[in-house]
Amino acid sequence: MNKILEVKNISKIYQGKESEILSIHNINFDIEEGEFVSIIGPSGCGKSTLLSVIAGLEEKTTGKIYIENEKVDGISEKIGYMLQRDCLLEWKTILDNTLFGLQIKNQLDKNTKAYAESLLRKYDLYEFKNKYPSELSGGMRQRVALIRTLATNPKILLLDEAFSALDYQTRIMVTHDIYDILRKENITALMVTHDISEAISMSDRVIVLTKRPGTIKNIHEIKFNLENRNPINCREQTEFTGYFNTLWKELGVDG
Repeated sequence: MNKILEVKNISKIYQGKESEILSIHNINFDIEEGEFVSIIGPSGCGKSTLLSVIAGLEEKTTGKIYIENEKVDGISEKIGYMLQRDCLLEWKTILDNTLFGLQIKNQLDKNTKAYAESLLRKYDLYEFKNKYPSELSGGMRQRVALIRTLATNPKILLLDEAFSALDYQTRIMVTHDIYDILRKENITALMVTHDISEAISMSDRVIVLTKRPGTIKNIHEIKFNLENRNPINCREQTEFTGYFNTLWKELGVDG
């Protein structure tokens, strides 16, 4: 596989009231095309800051970011971003919500609309295209939010605690659905999460950050001997407990 994202020596310093605050320091990792990688770490270690820097929403203090071997500064059209909440517009229909990302990027035309509609059909949401967000379940809303992002044809999807607003049972089912969609569409994903089980069940690799300033403590490759891997059946494997205990211990030890 080819490297699609390269993060080189990234650091971020905030100016506090009395002194500078080093949030993340000297972060280095690569992601290959089609991989699903998660970032975990203690609260306040800079996980979301790192994601915002990669997305171009915050300026890095030092370091470089490459997407498909091209140096990127600022926001890239090749990146899609999913937040904790689905951010659907309640006064717009599901179809209009799906097309909204294309509209704000001035990418909406006959072809991109057809592609967005094909995604709704493919993932069993087309029959709800004239409904409003309030008429959908939390899981369905999250799928709409994902399809809205995928309609803009990103190369990399960033997920910042994207399932944390859902109840536990819905969250398990939604991670299964999102994982399935990303695999079928061959989307590379980088996810920040506090949920160790979620990280293990969805990821090819898990990056563990230290307490602030966040640096990389370890990167774990996650492998399951499964023919049809998905987040639900990963949780049932004997290897799952071993991965969980390892990551739990790493998070419990100061950086």
